[in-house]
Amino acid sequence: MTLSQPRLTRRRALFATAASAGVVALPGRAWSIQTPANDTASLVDQVDAYVRQCLAAWPDQPALGVALVKDGQAVLTRGYGVRRQGGADRADAHTLFAIASNTKNVTAAALAILVDEGKVKWDEPVASYIPGFTLSDPVIGARITVRDTLSHRAGFGLGAGDLLFWPNSPRTRAEIMAAVPHVPIEDGFRANYHYCNLMFVVAGEIIAHVSGQPWETFVQTRILDRVGMTETVPFTSMADPARSALPHGRVGPPLRYQGAMTLLSDTIAGIWNWDSAGAAGGFCTTPADWAKWIAVRLAMGALPDGSRLFSEATAREMWRPNIIVGSSPGPTAELPGRAIASTYAMGWSVQDYRGERLISHGGGSPGGISATVLIPGRSVGFAIFSNAEESFLLRTLRSGIADIVMGKTGFDWIADSKRLEAEGIAASLKAAADIDAKQAAGAPPSLPLSAYAGTWRDPWYGDIRIEPRGDGLWLSFSRTPALQGPLEAYDGETLRTRFPDTREEDAFITFVIEDGRPVRATMKGVSPDIDFSYDYQNLRLTRR
Repeated sequence: MTLSQPRLTRRRALFATAASAGVVALPGRAWSIQTPANDTASLVDQVDAYVRQCLAAWPDQPALGVALVKDGQAVLTRGYGVRRQGGADRADAHTLFAIASNTKNVTAAALAILVDEGKVKWDEPVASYIPGFTLSDPVIGARITVRDTLSHRAGFGLGAGDLLFWPNSPRTRAEIMAAVPHVPIEDGFRANYHYCNLMFVVAGEIIAHVSGQPWETFVQTRILDRVGMTETVPFTSMADPARSALPHGRVGPPLRYQGAMTLLSDTIAGIWNWDSAGAAGGFCTTPADWAKWIAVRLAMGALPDGSRLFSEATAREMWRPNIIVGSSPGPTAELPGRAIASTYAMGWSVQDYRGERLISHGGGSPGGISATVLIPGRSVGFAIFSNAEESFLLRTLRSGIADIVMGKTGFDWIADSKRLEAEGIAASLKAAADIDAKQAAGAPPSLPLSAYAGTWRDPWYGDIRIEPRGDGLWLSFSRTPALQGPLEAYDGETLRTRFPDTREEDAFITFVIEDGRPVRATMKGVSPDIDFSYDYQNLRLTRR
């Protein structure tokens, strides 16, 4: 639960682990948790007070939603703040928030239903269900199983293939699946943990092939309707803006995640439309509705009417670790919450925390972050929903509420996160200055800028076009409308973008010259804080 990266950007914070934590929680400050909650009323009061203290410490945060479940009952479902910065519409228990990758455990549950029905086996190859399925490594393509698609262990690098649908792209699900066999694999099969949205898209297609229904229809009819989650929608495009906590973030200057808090879009889908990749992160839900899902998960698949969504055996299987994410020597006097082992199961992270098992997941979209935390041994679970990208606020809430639930007192998560946040901002500002200084001192390109113009193709992404415009160049990602803008000299054969849409991340493009002509190119993000889903580094461009 404690997080240690020096610069915790929006989604890296969500998927960091306690096992690698190096953060000292500072005791005895004004925001520390002082007394354990001994009964439900006290628990609710303490969580509510703590959320309000956190909001006071992060005054730019527009809205939060919180759901807290204990012994099968929703004891707190509440909204805080306003749905739009500067607006008057208050968030409440029925406000829609984008929950992004928290969707993944619903996709796993959908497959669990099919496992219970004998239509899917966890350890059967994907190709058994999707005829002709393969990957860029055909040996892995033949061996990868349903379990692997849900476990981030296929061998892809972090975020590999996300540019197929991030930022918003018009690609269809069929087009994404057609590109899957060309996405590069950088590691051994089942060798290491690498967070991979792309394989959850594949998992969704397994559901479609086996059930005969698109993923969104299956989860609507077989999960949402049965659980009674009437406010939840499987796609952000279905989220009514009048009921939604709208997305906010910082877009610079000098870098993304710096500067003033800004409304990113007047709809969630305007900045985050993953309809084609819904199985990896499409859901929008409310605190009241997600509390129902938490209750079902804590009840190991049992529904309030006595029926079952999935079997207890299958519920346990979804929490069985499949890959080690990180490890450490364990708790110390200075780090009492540090995990001995952090793992990933199927759609859930599983770790030890303060001597107990903790099941969790995060979700990050442009303009929103969220977390779900289950403590099965106490029959308690909670979720936090945010409509801004304040990762350190989410870290503080996640760790602090867990400590309230577990009666662990004296650690000041607000002060600790504020310290880390300040250090991260200082490092980011220095990095931005260094980037600009290197460009100012950079060597000119060896060729006239017009020589770099042309159509450049990557096997999985498709075309990136560079064309002369005025005295310079203009770069356009053919399937990503937001990623287009001027391309300017940086240092030698490396040029850099200046996308006018400051919500997006710029990239370096480095050319290989042969016989006086650019023939190949690679890309990488400009900012050290770049979200991992801008997987520019996986592009291998050749001139058409």
